[in-house]
Amino acid sequence: DFLSRRRTFYLISVAIILAGIASIVIKGFGLGVDFKGVRTYVVKFEKTIDTESVRKPLETVFEGTGVEVKTFGGFDQVKVTTAYQIDNTDPEVEEGIKSKVDQVVSNINGNKGTITSSSKVGPTIANDTIWSALKAIFYSLVVTFIYIYIRFRNFAFGYGAVVSLFHDVLIILSIFSIFNGILPFSLDIDQAFVGAVLTLMGYSMNDTVVIFDRIREYLNEGKAKNDSLVNVINNALNTTLSRTAVTGVTTILVLFILLIFGGETIRGFIFAMFIGVIVGTYSSLFIAAPIVVDTMQRGEKKKEKAA
Repeated sequence: DFLSRRRTFYLISVAIILAGIASIVIKGFGLGVDFKGVRTYVVKFEKTIDTESVRKPLETVFEGTGVEVKTFGGFDQVKVTTAYQIDNTDPEVEEGIKSKVDQVVSNINGNKGTITSSSKVGPTIANDTIWSALKAIFYSLVVTFIYIYIRFRNFAFGYGAVVSLFHDVLIILSIFSIFNGILPFSLDIDQAFVGAVLTLMGYSMNDTVVIFDRIREYLNEGKAKNDSLVNVINNALNTTLSRTAVTGVTTILVLFILLIFGGETIRGFIFAMFIGVIVGTYSSLFIAAPIVVDTMQRGEKKKEKAA
């Protein structure tokens, strides 16, 4: 009986979100290099290179500021990204940082690396990136509402879907703020994180639409049988439960394996996906559908009062 305890689930979600807001106010987020401004260096090695063997010595040199190292164009070439002293525009500092990178990559386990190009993105452009990310999430919520409303011709479904997606985003942000600095890997907010959030919004919406389709089908049958709204939607949720559980569990298993064996550079991204799939599955059953019920019941009460 999913709906009889819907207020309990609302309270659980509100508690997590409030804890997240408190964490955001107190300690904020760990911003990734994309959102702080960055210096980028492309390094070409003589032989194939492992990104971890480049990242670790660079992190020591840059005093734990945060360094990203990704394979770039081939397994013998990497892109090094760092926000170290990004606000300092002194040409001597620029040359000094480049010299430090060159010194580290010049000989890693007998593999010589050479800087082939470098570039800088200042904090102003980084702020533009943050606003672009927020706009992407906001517009996706608006388009989702329009799509759901057109598809189901009912405000309750559109409202339930948007609240559910907004809930998912807030929960993921809350968890990233609360556990930042606690978990043994980076939980920085960067462009990969935004990509993960948008992907999860699509995953959650797909799950929600499947459930809403079944609810709409059962509502039409329930009206003919004079069944109560809560009972009809409970039955609809139970018939989609096996599909929701199987889809969620299989996705979570794959992400769990990637979380363990995927490597340091993508661990934050995979963690966002891992938590997001759990939250998205939860919200489809325990947030979106109950909100549809509450919204429909309020609509029915207003009609009764008007009559």
